[in-house]
Amino acid sequence: MTDFTKRTLLLGFAAALITTPAVTPVWAQSGKNQFSGLITPPSFNVADKARIARATAYLQDLDTAHGRFEQTDFKGRKSAGNWYLARPGKMRFEYDAPTSLLIVSNGKTVSMWDPRLQTFDQYPLSETPLSLFLARQIRFDQGVIVTAVSSNAHGFTLKARDRRKSSEGTVVLGFDQTANGALALREWTITDAQNRATNLKLTSFTRDSAQKADLFVLNKPQKKK
Repeated sequence: MTDFTKRTLLLGFAAALITTPAVTPVWAQSGKNQFSGLITPPSFNVADKARIARATAYLQDLDTAHGRFEQTDFKGRKSAGNWYLARPGKMRFEYDAPTSLLIVSNGKTVSMWDPRLQTFDQYPLSETPLSLFLARQIRFDQGVIVTAVSSNAHGFTLKARDRRKSSEGTVVLGFDQTANGALALREWTITDAQNRATNLKLTSFTRDSAQKADLFVLNKPQKKK
């Protein structure tokens, strides 16, 4: 697998952790001199405000869960794997072969291991889109804001972005709503600064009472000699 292919695969949920070398990572720009002001959130009607509030409460209530995912990148290439969640702060993605990538958040750092390229990368959790889901307190009115709400036959979507005008890229969260009104996170699509969209669907979702602590530990493996 080439380095570019690895980078595009990572756009699904760890999107913007890595981009092509000439591109500044989406949602990970730093330095106060890049700020050109903050975007003012749009005014939403009562129904859309209620959807935002329900989505916020739903994400805040997520604690431990696991399941399967399917990812489609901006070129239509597909991959799949297992995911594990332990909020706040911890998540794990295990990509099936031949990709075989591991992406693990331990609450402070997101680590990525590519066994085929024998590469190991780490990023602060706060500088990745994972922080949107894993923060101790879920907020859509501070660093990340909702810019659009859309309803559909299954539920609704929220489009969110970094509030800084200088930072490009968006994430669209898709929620299903059952007949009794219960919500379930169905999918998300992350679009980078070059308008390349990658979609990740949660094909199964099981809530747990606990997760094994070692799922969320990824140390730098020893390279094979």
